[in-house]
Amino acid sequence: MSATPALNTSGGPGRPGAAGTGSSGAHAPRDPLSAVESASSEAILRVLRVTLHTGFAALLVVGVVRLLAPGPRGSFPFLWSGLALVLAAVYLTGTVLEHRHAAGRIRFNPRRYGLQWLAAVTALWVLLLVGSADFAWLAFPLFFLHLHLLPRRAALLTIALMTAAVIASQWSASGDPVPHAAAVVGPLFGAAFAVITGLAYVALYREAENQRRAADELRRTRQELAASQHEAGVLAERERLAREIHDTLAQGLSSIVLLARAAEQSLAHGDPVTAGSRVALMQQTAADNLAEARSFVRGLSSPQLHDTTLVEALRRLCEETGRSAAAGGAALRCRLEVDGEPAELPQPHQVALLRAAQASLANVRDHASAGNAVVTLTFLGTEVTMDIYDDGVGFDPDLAAGAGAAGAGNSGTSAAGTGSAGAGTARAGHDGGADGSGFGLRSLRERVEALSGSLELETAPGEGTVVAIRLPLDPAGGDAGD
Repeated sequence: MSATPALNTSGGPGRPGAAGTGSSGAHAPRDPLSAVESASSEAILRVLRVTLHTGFAALLVVGVVRLLAPGPRGSFPFLWSGLALVLAAVYLTGTVLEHRHAAGRIRFNPRRYGLQWLAAVTALWVLLLVGSADFAWLAFPLFFLHLHLLPRRAALLTIALMTAAVIASQWSASGDPVPHAAAVVGPLFGAAFAVITGLAYVALYREAENQRRAADELRRTRQELAASQHEAGVLAERERLAREIHDTLAQGLSSIVLLARAAEQSLAHGDPVTAGSRVALMQQTAADNLAEARSFVRGLSSPQLHDTTLVEALRRLCEETGRSAAAGGAALRCRLEVDGEPAELPQPHQVALLRAAQASLANVRDHASAGNAVVTLTFLGTEVTMDIYDDGVGFDPDLAAGAGAAGAGNSGTSAAGTGSAGAGTARAGHDGGADGSGFGLRSLRERVEALSGSLELETAPGEGTVVAIRLPLDPAGGDAGD
């Protein structure tokens, strides 16, 4: 309808719009990013729109005033003045409707009637031009409307015809047998200026649109990146909690179950003293696991590493494993051996080694039927290694891996026991089940690989098991872990 439809679809597909006020509402910057990137273009476009509407109104008023001014008048001045009011009403109606539609205040879309509106405005102008040459200069704002609402070739043709009408009107009003040069050059110069300015406006509008699209694309990219980073953070935290739960709470609860069964057997055999000691060990295990749970919920290190060294924590773990196995009726001797000069390790290295020892010794105690388990911690200057050996039943790693893959298909976890020492062949097939007990090997590998280390598993049926872990301490490895 108004100049605004030209900014959108009224001029045909792909036609940039013209100078309506609705454009500012349709493409107003929605955030600081868009405002910064398109402020200058938007400001220029806004000035051009205001200038167009103001110029049209001013020229129409001038024509009416000259038509009604004292002195010789043409025929029917009040008729032409009324027609000028009709033109003003049509122009204003289209502009207001477009502005309200662009602002979302009305559902009626005036843009589809843009060509009809332009035809009505042009026809009313032609009638006024017939009545008085004072309305000839309204052609110049109309030039811009034609340039933006019509395809370029059609717009140039209509501008040429309107320019010819202006020259003819001026010539007729002058009464000269030959039109004066100014009456010809002026309209031609005005038309050329309008065409050049209109094309410049189109280029400026396209630049503003490109900036807006680039800002929208950047905003979408930022939103997608933020969403992917959030998802990655959620998955990382989920993996951290899964590792901590498996290596602490799951192992502790398993110990409590075994101790509860042993205490029940002691009571059944009339041995309350032994049952009481096993219940006390259950309480200690539960208290330790409660401290572990509170610690990893807060994202802190293991309580077993507070105010102590990794060597001392591993030594206590070996002692507790032996006591727990004895409470369950098994004769398991577990000891720690340290080679090299102990060094202060980064906290992530200490936690990874302690968790690996906890998971491995828990499997030795629960599944390996082993008589001996040895944890060997070796400091080699540029790296630290830890081997967990047991002389238990061992297992076939290929069969365990196959069972784990089957379990992973059902539960999303890997298998091979916990991947630690002593997981028997029969048990390995179950560790990849839906209970999630086969999470250990994958968990340990992820911990170690996160510190640029390596984990190797050596086992065979009847030959025991060795879990070997190596963690580098050079900048590429140890610092990365921090």
